[in-house]
This record gives sequence, C-alpha cells and structure tokens, in this order.
Amino acid sequence: MGKEHILVIEDEEDILALLQYNLTKEGFKVTCAQTGEEGLNAARTLAPELVVLDLMLPGIDGLEVCRALKRERATSEIPIVMLTAKGEELDIVTGLELGADDYVTKPFSPRVLLSRLKAVLRRRERDTTADENESLHIGNISIHPGRNEVLVDGHHIELTFTEFRVLHLIARRPGWVFTRYQIVNAVRGEDYSVTDRAVDVQIVGLRKKLGAAGKQIETVRGVGYRFKDQ
Repeated sequence: MGKEHILVIEDEEDILALLQYNLTKEGFKVTCAQTGEEGLNAARTLAPELVVLDLMLPGIDGLEVCRALKRERATSEIPIVMLTAKGEELDIVTGLELGADDYVTKPFSPRVLLSRLKAVLRRRERDTTADENESLHIGNISIHPGRNEVLVDGHHIELTFTEFRVLHLIARRPGWVFTRYQIVNAVRGEDYSVTDRAVDVQIVGLRKKLGAAGKQIETVRGVGYRFKDQ
C-alpha cells in the first residue's frame, strides 16, 4: 500500500492543499478537483483506486457525484470516502446508502483520515479475492457461513438465522459503516417491511449472545453499525 492513486474532490483550497500534502507525503499519487463536474470527469478518465469526496461542492454536489459514480459501470467499484460537516447525519446516511464506503467529519485529523483511507483500501483489496462462503476469523470470533456456525474462543454460539446473517454481513467488512436500511436490504431484501427498531433489536441480541466479544459491534450514532476494524 502507498502507491495507489487517490482523487480528492474538495472546493476549499486550504483543505485541498492539506490533503494533497499529507497523501503525497504518505506515498500516494494524488489528483485534485474543485468541483463536482471536474471530479466526475477525472474519475471517469483516470479510474483512481479511491475517491475522497466533499459533500458540499459548487454545481453538482457530493451526493450527486456519488450517485453518478456508483451508477456507471466503469466507476461503480471505486471506493468513496465522504468529507462531511458535523451534524450532516442525513447526508451521511444518504451517501452510505448510495454506495459510499466511509465518511470523515470536518474538522479532521490528517492522521485519522489517512488511517481511514488505508482501511478502505485494505478492504477493497480483500474484497477482490474474498469468497462470500469463506470462513472468517476475526479476533476470537470464527464465522463459518456454510455451517451457519459462530464460535467465540472455540465455544459454539447459538444464533438465529437473521442474527447470523447480520453478523456475517458486518464482519466481512470490518470498519465499514452499515446503515439500518443497508442491513435490512442485505439480510431480508428490499421488499421486506421492517423498522429501524427491529434492526436495533437484532444487534442487541447479537451483543448479548456474543458476550464480551459483542463489544466489537460498534454503534455509529445517527447512522448505523459497524464491526470494529482489527
């Protein structure tokens, strides 16, 4: 890691310069764009390994850029990390449901941002080779999809079918934030009628059954849930 091409779409010149400096220093190749239109053209032309996308852009805003990138076949697999202002929970949720991979709120620490970007790139690398039916071993938790079996420290944990699918979904992408809608959509399908509260109940049940290991399921306030990145 360190030679990947990152496209930064940000209209504030001081933040853009900060990002370019820190990413270049870390060894990444960096392309900058200051409008949504420029960013879309650069993504389509250059096919970067990752896009850092500010949501508040002149012209085409960040959510529209995200929607366009995920809709087009050539750019749909490019990971997107959103930059958002504090309090933009609705935009964060919308962006994640459009296909963004993560978000960082402003003001941010360059070290924290770099850590999050590297985590997304690691997940991207894993996902290109991962088999959905492969067993997962994360910390002291082992998940065996073929057998619908979960072990904690070698001890079998009895889960319902839905609890297992929720755990498998979020554990396959540690650090990835899932909204409640995404969890419902992946576990039950788009036509399944369920409330946010029902997802919360599944998470509560999972944490209780997993015991101390349940702390690895983190709540992202106002957004959803993620499995702690080891």
